[in-house]
Amino acid sequence: MIQFGTDGWRAIIADTFTFGNVRLVSQAVANWVNTNPTGANQPEVVIGYDTRFLSDRFAAETARVLAANDIIVWLTRTDAPTPAISYNVKRKGAAAGVVITASHNPPRYNGFKVKSANGGSASSKQCAAIERELVSIDGDHKVHLMDYDDAVEREIIRRFDPAWLYYEHLMTMVDVDVISEGEMAVVADAMWGSGRGAFNSILSRTRCHVTSIRDVLNPGFGGIHPEPMLRYLNELVATVQRLQADVGLATDGDADRIGAIDGQGNFIDAHHIFALTLRHLVENKGQRGDVVKTVSTTLMIDALAEKHGLKLHETPVGFNHIADLMLTNDVLIGGEESGGISVRGHIPEGDGILMGLLLLEVIAQARAPLHEVVADLQATYGPAHYARIDSHLAHKVPKAEMVRILSESAPASIGGESVIQVDTLDGVKLYLADKSWLLIRPSGTEPTLRIYAEAHTPERVKLLLETGTEMGQRATARPVS
Repeated sequence: MIQFGTDGWRAIIADTFTFGNVRLVSQAVANWVNTNPTGANQPEVVIGYDTRFLSDRFAAETARVLAANDIIVWLTRTDAPTPAISYNVKRKGAAAGVVITASHNPPRYNGFKVKSANGGSASSKQCAAIERELVSIDGDHKVHLMDYDDAVEREIIRRFDPAWLYYEHLMTMVDVDVISEGEMAVVADAMWGSGRGAFNSILSRTRCHVTSIRDVLNPGFGGIHPEPMLRYLNELVATVQRLQADVGLATDGDADRIGAIDGQGNFIDAHHIFALTLRHLVENKGQRGDVVKTVSTTLMIDALAEKHGLKLHETPVGFNHIADLMLTNDVLIGGEESGGISVRGHIPEGDGILMGLLLLEVIAQARAPLHEVVADLQATYGPAHYARIDSHLAHKVPKAEMVRILSESAPASIGGESVIQVDTLDGVKLYLADKSWLLIRPSGTEPTLRIYAEAHTPERVKLLLETGTEMGQRATARPVS
């Protein structure tokens, strides 16, 4: 019933995500930590949580299990951004971290993210080791549990505030003086998540004016998915326009993703934020290094890397793949289309708050409105239009088989443009002669295709998405070999 993905375990609250199962997973983590010594006499683990229903209670239960296994636990006093927890794991030299969060998923979900000692997500090898420990636990009688008050009194569980160490670090990652000189009116949208209050706290010592929305505790997220996509940002658009603000910044449920709204009410997606930041780091700050992007990310990144002679790495979807390269290469910036982006000198994990601050630095440095900065990026490295849809299939086809069928049946051309390359790094990606592309990624768990497209016009994007949908439907109509 409990299966780890690339970033831990997620499930529906009260269905599979129960106190009993959280204790089981916590015991597996404790076993893993204690069988992989870090050199410390007594290992330490940092635990944090988001604003979801019962997240604080699930975090406390996790702390009780780890404490009973002779592990010192640093438990946050209140909800906190996942990047803040991750940074504190690294800063404290902890063996691992746990964040009770389902990130951008719907409110009925919760999750158990495991962080490695470097602050990034636990590797697939580490998750596999935890899963093996989980299989070896036979019921609650093998789960150790300590009284919470006793653990606090004995200082095995230590409550702390992760925010300020993290905020101070972020202020070394951006030029606060440049941001302050911009004197921008900013609307910060926490989307009811654990990023609430972050931009206010950091920018309170600048001449920027911050207005916060959706920043109170609301475990139902106001009936939306806490994901910074345009369909969920109507309130942010309206507030930016009503206040005539310069920019709106939206972070997802645990603040590791970013989206933005310009002063005209236009949505600025992660592709543009990634490209604008890369351009700023190289052209304005004179920085160099490798660039990492996932297979579903804009070709504007390719164009920027080529112009400036930067080595470009393309990975499957998932920030864990980016993190692996950030740990082994001199990576300047890495990011994915979903909004997870990070830069050199930070933890190997997506950080919506850091990227929001860097976007403010981009705007202030340019001394121009965000829509003009984006227009200049498009004129130089575009035009690039992008969209993604999910196509539900009549029945599930194994992922590997679906990729084989799609690649073998790839068309020679789409809308009069030749398909010049078929790539199967993650799903099936068709590169066209006009530098547009279509990516079809089968879900590994449900009968759904994730279909992505980028082209020079919205009309071409629509055609590519329709083609991808048709390819998927034809593939499921064929008998599986």
